[in-house]
Formats: sequence, structure tokens, C-alpha cells
Amino acid sequence: MTASPESGPRPRTSKPLAQHRTRFFDHRIPSLHAGRYRIDNRQILKDVDGADRVIDATPQPFDVVQPRFGIDPIGINARFPVQDAIGTYSRTLPHINLDAPALPWSRPLGSGHGAAIPWMALLLFREDELPEDPDAVGTVTAGTVRELLTGGLGPGKAPVLPGESLRPEEYDEVCATVLVPAALFDAVKPLPGEMGYLAHVREGGRPDATRAGDEPEPDEKELNGVVVANRFPAASGGRHVVHLVSLEGFDRYLTASAPAEGVRLVSLTCWAFTSEPDSGIGFGDVCQNLATVDGTTPRPEEELRLRLPVSAPAHPTAPQREALDRMAGGAVALPQRLETGERTVAFHRGPLTARPAQDLPDPAATRLDSPGEALVYLEKYGVFDTSYAAAFTAGRTLALADAAFRTALMEFRATARGAVRRLASHPQLVGRAVSARQLTAPLAFESFDRMLTDEGGTRFTRAVDRAGPQLRAGRRRDAATGVSRTPADPRALLSRPGVADVLTQAAANEYRTVTGWLDGLRRLEMLGLEHLVPDSRMLPPETIRFAYIDQEWVRAAVDGALSIGVGHALDADLNNLATQGGPVPACAVLLHSALVTDWPNTVITGYAGGTPVEPLRSAVYGTGIQLLLYPRVIDRFELAEPPRGICFGIGDVGTIELREISGDHIGHPKEEEFPQPAGFGRFLRPGGRDVLNVQGSGDALVPALAAAHGVGGISSAQFALQMINAPQVKAFSRP
Repeated sequence: MTASPESGPRPRTSKPLAQHRTRFFDHRIPSLHAGRYRIDNRQILKDVDGADRVIDATPQPFDVVQPRFGIDPIGINARFPVQDAIGTYSRTLPHINLDAPALPWSRPLGSGHGAAIPWMALLLFREDELPEDPDAVGTVTAGTVRELLTGGLGPGKAPVLPGESLRPEEYDEVCATVLVPAALFDAVKPLPGEMGYLAHVREGGRPDATRAGDEPEPDEKELNGVVVANRFPAASGGRHVVHLVSLEGFDRYLTASAPAEGVRLVSLTCWAFTSEPDSGIGFGDVCQNLATVDGTTPRPEEELRLRLPVSAPAHPTAPQREALDRMAGGAVALPQRLETGERTVAFHRGPLTARPAQDLPDPAATRLDSPGEALVYLEKYGVFDTSYAAAFTAGRTLALADAAFRTALMEFRATARGAVRRLASHPQLVGRAVSARQLTAPLAFESFDRMLTDEGGTRFTRAVDRAGPQLRAGRRRDAATGVSRTPADPRALLSRPGVADVLTQAAANEYRTVTGWLDGLRRLEMLGLEHLVPDSRMLPPETIRFAYIDQEWVRAAVDGALSIGVGHALDADLNNLATQGGPVPACAVLLHSALVTDWPNTVITGYAGGTPVEPLRSAVYGTGIQLLLYPRVIDRFELAEPPRGICFGIGDVGTIELREISGDHIGHPKEEEFPQPAGFGRFLRPGGRDVLNVQGSGDALVPALAAAHGVGGISSAQFALQMINAPQVKAFSRP
């Protein structure tokens, strides 16, 4: 396997097999903003003499009602990070998803601001920043709107709202407020020009819009308003609280300094989460390290195979070439002591091979009876390959150590032996529909049962009536004539049609126990890591290794397990009945990485010819090694970051992947990292609070993104498209 050649400092987001449409729109401006209105109706009647008569109808007031001082939790579709979440979020911009798509634009921010500027913003605060909530748990000061406007809820400048804009009942509504000090507000507040980029409308629906010129009308049921924060959580971790605040009545302080007493903002909703310290190494960094040598150059194919890394001499001799070839296949050289006491060196490996195992010659017998039969002698060099002998011994040792399997195997053989011998003693039964009970129950009991039922019980009555006179007369029952009593060869019967099925049914429970245990052995379940990886240098930390499964090794292990308690040739033949089990894996992937512990929900997928292949087994050894076994040889292997829905932020190394903003492939990755060189620090406001400079003075993000796309400017929907922090995928392809 080789890592897919990729440019850039982090893994690309691969194109998913199942695609679903997500579209972004700049805004949803209502036909009529929320507020108080009046309809005046005037009619002018013209007299024939030319004098006009003006008639004024009674004014008709009406209100357009929208949430203003709080949002019903039912109207919140999603929040990210979720309430009380714990994770590493220092590269993520929190956001809130509202059911009402037009809510962020439902009322004007203030005079002089365009309709596309929202009246709300999402502000992120850390511990010890808010005087009334130093622990950042979401503590707010609650009271009525009247108390807020009159300064009764505590220090901080209250919003200045025109009295005519308030409905009488609104004064008695309860609202939640938060005091933000002046310096903090000036540091984190979004500029009016930035607020339009921090809100958009999202639509999710059927995957039926793939080209820019062939898009259906928005599905009203799938539209949501989204507001994004402009600040990253602290890299050092800690508690954070997010407030969706109303900036109505504070618009003048967005471009000027906040009042010295600070501002008391209406918190429409809030939630808290905990960000863990950022080690600087994320999912993409770990995957990139697995796949590349230096972060960019893909690892050579041989480095991804399960083999011992060795340095070959420039001009190896024939014995050296033999050793190197075997080690390239996954074997290691180990000291060996022969049965004669001599010390030598032998090659050894487990069931996992770096190359497809060499076909073995047809054996003289259908099974192995001892580890000595499995030794491979390299006569030319006078050394052994002990791989198959070790497999036989491993299977035998595991079987001896498992009392349940050992007992079931012995009982299965004993029952099957009795059944096949009865068939041999009664050859006329072979080929007939014979039940397992007929082959295992005592013959006398079976004959007596038949006598009770034959001819409606009259046969038993006649036998009892005749028994007394016959016994007194000394008469004996003559042997039946015309029935052959020549016993058949039990071993020869095993190959007859239907015999094997009857024998396995004779001890069905024990047979299931035996075959189930052997299926587990075929899946390498009972084998320790030392059997799979005989040398730890083959699988060092932060590596991924691909391997084939040697079917003959697995067969030798099964033969070893079945070799216990074999007393004669019939027992050995009966072992063949237990070898009809499940499939043997064809290939394996071993992962020794922090992904196993730090990202336990990583989505791992193997493909063969573009079709996903379900693993036969997935197991974790210790704390950081994962094994996956597949029934077919896969040609593509993917590691995908756990899905988390759409969120916004930057990648592990401080970049984003640019996406197409025009043409027939809007949203598709351009395979360009931004910015270059990597690092988003240049787009942060000074002050060390990790606030994004979206479109302020200095090096702002929006103009830089527009320049990267070669356009004069981008919209809020296009900005959201660029800032999507989608789960990352790293793919390995088999050449």
C-alpha cells in the first residue's frame, strides 16, 4: 500500500461515496422588518365645482412580531460545540443554527446600516472575562425589559431603544442579560461590515443539485439561519461560554469605543463547553505522519508493509539474498535449538506476511499431525523455517488451555465414533434417512420403542403372550435370515454421501462449540500480538502496516488445535468434519498510533474495486494498536475523522482548503491550501484574544480569500463555504 500522493501540509478531504446537497445563501431579508406599523388610508373626493373633499379613515395599527429579548429553545436547531461538550476546539468557530432562516435579519440593526447586516451576533467568552460569570458556566442576570431599560439590572450601559418600537406587553417580558466590560467588548465585538459575513442561510436537502446552472429553488422546510462567532476558543483550554446577543441599540458602539461602564447586552440564548488544551497535533497531523515521511513526501511502499526494516549490503551474496528475501516477506531470524541439542538459526513469522505467501507443495496427508511435519528445511543453507511448525504448536497450546473447547472436542469425537461404528455394523442403514438418535441411542431401547408402537401395540401384546410358553419349552429365537451382518470399514463410510451430516447432528451442541472456536482461531482471535508481530521493530509507534494472511499458517494452527486427544486414525478422520468453518481473512491492517486512543470513533473503511468491504474482525491490543482483518484483499484504505456535522474553523496546521465558488462544481475542493505559508495568526486581531479579523483594518481575511480566488470580493455564503471545517480523510491506495 502507498499513501495517496497529495500536496499541502494536511490530508485532503476526499470526495464521499454518498453525496448530499448543502447550499449556502447570503441572507434572508424579510419583506417587512419586525416592529410597529400603522396603515393610514386617505380618500380625496373631487367636487364638480373643483373643490376637493379629503376623508381620512381611522388608522389601522399592526405589529410584526419576532423574538427580540429571548429565543425559545424549540427554535434552536443545533449548536456547535454542543452544550457541556468536552474536546479540543481551539481551531473551531462556534456557531448556532436557528430554525427561522430570516431571524438574524428580522429587524434592522440601526439607522444607517443596510438590511443585510444582522441585529444579533455570537460572542465567545473565556473564564475570568465576564464579571458576573467568572467561571464561564452561563450565569446571567435576569429581569424584566423595563428593568433593563431603566438600569435596574446592574451596571453597564443598557440598550437605547425607541419607545415607539416597543409593544406595551414587551416591557414585562423577562430577559437575560450579561455585563461585558468596555475593553473586552471593544476587543471581541464584530464590525458592522463583518456581521454580514458571520451570518448566512443554510439549506440541506436531496443530492440533486450538482451544477450551478441546474439548481432547484430553495426548499423552505430545509432552510436555517446560521450565526457564527468571530473568536476561537483558547489553545490552553478551559471553560468557555457562548452568548447569542442582541446588538440592537448598541450599533454606535460597534465603530466607536464602548462606554467606560461597559455594556449590558441582552443574551438571547447561551451555552457553555470545555475546550481541552491543544497539543498542536490534530487528527490530520497524525494521519499525515502515518502516510508521509516529512509531512509531504508519501512513504515508500515497502515502509507500509509489515516487515523488519533492514539495511541490505550493496552486493549481497546468495545466502544474504535468501535471508533478505525472507525478511522482506515478513520473517525474522531467531536462534533455534534442535531436538538433538544443536544450536542454529531459523526463520520465523506469524500469519501476517508482507508479500503473498508462497504456495506450498501438496502434502502427503490432508492434515498435519505434529509440528515436525510442518518444519521447512532449507537444505542449501542448512536452516529451518519454523513458521508453520510454530503455527501448529500455537493452535495445540491454545486448545489445551481451553477446557470448554477441549471437552467439546472429545465429546464430539466420542459420539461421532459410536455413530459411525453403528453404521459400519449395520451397512443397510447407509444411504437411508437415518436420524442422529438412531445412531446414538442404545439399540435395545430403540427396538423396545418400536415394538410398543408397531401395529398399534399388538406386536408387543403378542410377544408377551408367547414369551411364557416359549421360555418353558426352552425355545430360542432364531437369527434373522437374509440380512447381511458383514461390518463395513468405518473410515470408508465417512466419504459416503450424507454420512458427515448425520455424524455432526449426532453431537450438534459439541460440534457447534468446536467449529465456533475454530472460526475464532481462523480470525486470529486467541493469538497474542507476539504471534502476529514477532519483532516490535516491525510496528513502531505512529505507523500503519498492511499485510496478507497466510492461509497455510492458519490451516496449520487449526490442525494443531485438532491434534489433541487423537488416539487412532478414525479420530483423525473425524477431525475433518470440524474443519468446515467460516472464511479465513485475506489481508490485515495494523495501526499503532494515537488515533486508536485519542480518536476512538475514527471511521475506518476498506475498499476493493470501489466497493466497501466489511472487516471480519477489529481488535485493539493494549492501548494503542488496532488490528483489522478483511475477507478480501483491499486496494484502498481510509481513515476518516469522526463525523461532527458542518462546523467552521481551520485545519490542524493553520490552513483551510479552498473550495470552488463559481462554475459547475461549487463547493468542490480546489486542492489548494490557504494561506501559504501556513498559519492563520496573520488574520487575528492584535491583543492576543484570538479574534478573527474578518474585514477590519490591516491584514483581513475576506480580502485575502477574494484575492486567492482571483475575484474582487466574496459574499457571506462564499465566505461560509471557505470556512467549513469538514472531517478530514486520509486514503492509502494499493499500487
